Amino acid sequence: MKRRPGLTLTSWMELLNVIERQLGRYTIVLFLLLIACVYGFVLLRISVLSSVQPSDSDISAQVQASPVPHIDPGAVQQIQALQDNSVSVQALFNQARSNPFQE
Repeated sequence: MKRRPGLTLTSWMELLNVIERQLGRYTIVLFLLLIACVYGFVLLRISVLSSVQPSDSDISAQVQASPVPHIDPGAVQQIQALQDNSVSVQALFNQARSNPFQE
């Protein structure tokens, strides 16, 4: 059987050792470059995903899925009656309604 010229296992191992020695000097730089690339990719994905607007079908599906709140009219009347009867509660409601930035 005739041997073909090419790389044998030992020559592959020697080649890998040479490459490892050459790249060994730059491991920190390569690692930092990898971290910067991953960080940049994450920031790019965040900016793309945060600027996506929902479609009209998504909005209508969410509106239909959310229940309409219902407040008992008797409870509303009772709260209003309690508000009218208590002076401290009236002051609290009036104070909460005033805008502190407009004087």
